[in-house]
Amino acid sequence: MIELKVIARLMDYPCEETHRHAQELKELLLDCSLFSFRLKAQLTAWLDAYGATDLMELQESYGGLFDRGRATSLLLFEHVHGESRDRGQAMVDLMELYASHGFEINARELPDYIPMYIEYLSQRPRVEAEDGLLDVAHILALVGARLEDRDSEYGLLFRALLDICQADITVDEFLKQVAKEERDDSLEALDKIWEEEAVTFGLDDDPGECPSGRPAAAANENQQTTPVHFVNASAPAAATNP
Repeated sequence: MIELKVIARLMDYPCEETHRHAQELKELLLDCSLFSFRLKAQLTAWLDAYGATDLMELQESYGGLFDRGRATSLLLFEHVHGESRDRGQAMVDLMELYASHGFEINARELPDYIPMYIEYLSQRPRVEAEDGLLDVAHILALVGARLEDRDSEYGLLFRALLDICQADITVDEFLKQVAKEERDDSLEALDKIWEEEAVTFGLDDDPGECPSGRPAAAANENQQTTPVHFVNASAPAAATNP
């Protein structure tokens, strides 16, 4: 599915190649019959501006949007498991799913990195890809709403994904909830997160635990794996404690 491959590329960190081919990527997206006229118009305006904006400016904006706080994290399991131990096993299960279909992941990114997951789905049959999007539809809608609440056009990509899989849930359903959330990307909020992690770090007597809270690979060597399951991200624990 070429539209998924394009979305994965645009959702990733801006690079010279993506920046240079922004207009071509736009044309590929506009060919998708599942997108509304309004969404196509919004994507057109955004990608025209994307291509006309200096690459370093795009990269700086991207980092400020996705690398500060957890609410807009592009890691799927951040919105499901947070920093719990369950996240480590979910990572292993997802990596095994990729491996079973011959999909090689970028060693620089975690397997639940949304652009990577979308890239994987782009290589699967349409029905399977749509089901894969439906599995994470609540997460996509939630993150998309948070991005729109921050006036980011990246939210359009999440609307596009929901349109592709024809999900019953929409970004609009989360906008009121998101408007009531306390922003976690301010300097004060970031300081609080670091303080909490500093208290947690070192108290766990499990030597297989990484500083980030994600279990080291060795901790999962002998565990029996289970199918990857995504839960409803609209549940209070996932929405308020990303």
